[in-house]
Order: sequence, then structure tokens, then C-alpha cells
Amino acid sequence: MNVSENITKAAEFLKHADSLLITAGAGMGVDSGLPDFRGNEGFWDAYPPIRKLGLSFSEMANPEWFDRNPHLAWAFYGHRLNLYRKVVPHQGFKQLLEIAESRLDGYFVFTSNVDGQFQKAGFSGTLIEEAHGSIHYFQCAEPCHAGIWSAENEEVSVDIEKFEAQEPFPICPKCGRIARPNILMFGDWSWISARSNEQAVKFQTWLKYLKKQNSKLAIVELGAGNAVPTVRHRSAQICREINANLIRINPRDFDLPAGNHVAIPMGAADGIRKIFDIYKKK
Repeated sequence: MNVSENITKAAEFLKHADSLLITAGAGMGVDSGLPDFRGNEGFWDAYPPIRKLGLSFSEMANPEWFDRNPHLAWAFYGHRLNLYRKVVPHQGFKQLLEIAESRLDGYFVFTSNVDGQFQKAGFSGTLIEEAHGSIHYFQCAEPCHAGIWSAENEEVSVDIEKFEAQEPFPICPKCGRIARPNILMFGDWSWISARSNEQAVKFQTWLKYLKKQNSKLAIVELGAGNAVPTVRHRSAQICREINANLIRINPRDFDLPAGNHVAIPMGAADGIRKIFDIYKKK
């Protein structure tokens, strides 16, 4: 693999694209300082108290904890909420946004991330599908009704040493029982998917428009691994449906589907920066 040639080819894809789709997994946020949950060791490095409990990410990210141990459940999600609120998106977000906003047929973002970093970086909230929901919205943990609400005015206090959330916990405004983030968790039968479903409809409408326009689509996929392949599968599916050029930026899982695509074996911020530098010169 000639990485330099691939970077140049990726810049050409973007320069000649009528439309841009950004697909992003967890690796997109790592360069902003967000924790990497890749494997138990990565997860436990980010959350040492959970190492002592011997819980994997899939075991911890389970809605049953809001019933069994809400102090632990809200310690985990409250800490993440507070972290995501503080973090500053890396420069790659802004560079991608500059490219995206100059496309004739527009752009869309498809992400499995729940951190809201694309919105914080300036991407339009109406042009994003958050396939697994968002930590910035809450729902009833039961749920007693199908509504969700913004967490903007919600606060969660976490004792990091004890790794316990402090009461009062966020509660449902309808029934007064405990609330939870509007995130798709593992073994989750109570997630209210209405918001993500509405986003998905807008995404599908845009894709249909691209087909009708015979738009030349470029896909930039960032930090999407094979462990939870939601994003990779979506990228590959759209490549099949629309004759798109895929730019896969991933330091490890950079194999490609058949077609005119390129792999950049780097982290998200570095990969975007190198492509953007050449893109600006063309």
C-alpha cells in the first residue's frame, strides 16, 4: 500500500464529488480525547472502578443497571455526559465541514457515536443520523411513555473516587421514576428509537435524491472498526446502492470492499488533515 498515493487519490475523490457522506465510529472521537472502549483493557483503562467489578463494556452498557444499581448506572453515563459536554472536537471536524458545505448536492453524517460532537463542531443537526441515539437526550427508563427530552438542563453529579452518582438522579417528568439516556444499549428492549428513526428517514430521502440526480458521492468513513460493524456495513451498503468512492480512515481495520476505494491507515485527525492539505492545493 502506498499511503501517500492513497491520500492524494482521496483528495481527488473529494474535489470532484457532488455530495459527501461522512460515516463515523468511535475512533472519530479518540483524537478529541474521548476514551477508546476497544476491548476490555481499553474500557477498563478509561474506567478503573469497573475493572474491579469485572464488567465488560457490553455488560456495563445495559439498561438493567438503572433498576439494579442506579448509582452505578448514572455514574457511568453521568461521567460520559459530563465528559462529552466538556470535550472540544478536533480540527478534523472543521476540515470535513468545510468540504461538506461546498458540495453541490450537500452532505449527511451517519454515526454510531452518541457524543454529539458533530453538532458541537458546527454540522447541522438536521443532517445527521445518530443510529444508536444520543446521550444528550433522556427518556423514561421504564418507559412509561414514548417521549424523549433534551438533557440540556439536566445535571448528573458523580463521585469519581467511589464511582457513584449522587442523588437526585434524572427522573421522568411524567411518572417520576428514574430516567436514562436515549441511547441504544446492549440487551435493550426499552430504547425509544423515534428520534433516530426520524433522522433515518431524512437520510434515506437524501440518498434517493442523490440517485435521482446521478450525484457523484464520496464517503469518508472514520474510526469504524469491525467489533460493532454498524458503520462499516452502512458504508458498504451505500457503495453498492450508489456508485460511490469510499475513503476508509482507520489505523487497524482498513480492508476495503470491491470497487474504486482507498484506505488510509491512520487515526481520524491525522488522516483528515493530510487529505485536507492536498485537497486545498488542488
